[in-house]
Amino acid sequence: MVCPKCGSDNVSFQVVNEAHLKTKHHNIIWWLLIGWWWIPIKWLFLTVPALFAAIFIGKRKKIKNVTTKKAVCQNCGHYWNA
Repeated sequence: MVCPKCGSDNVSFQVVNEAHLKTKHHNIIWWLLIGWWWIPIKWLFLTVPALFAAIFIGKRKKIKNVTTKKAVCQNCGHYWNA
């Protein structure tokens, strides 16, 4: 493979893992069936426990890993997706 920037054939390939943190949310069916009445009741009658849960438990998060293959020119340092 040839570097598109400098034309050198001294190119190495690397596999790069990129992690993205995503917050999980409820879907529209949950909001239509449960969420519209549960959230106001929870905050009206369970305010203190709900505050403790929001502070200490936090949001539900999910890590999404994406693996890409990159080519790196050893002469000029230019990199691109391979």
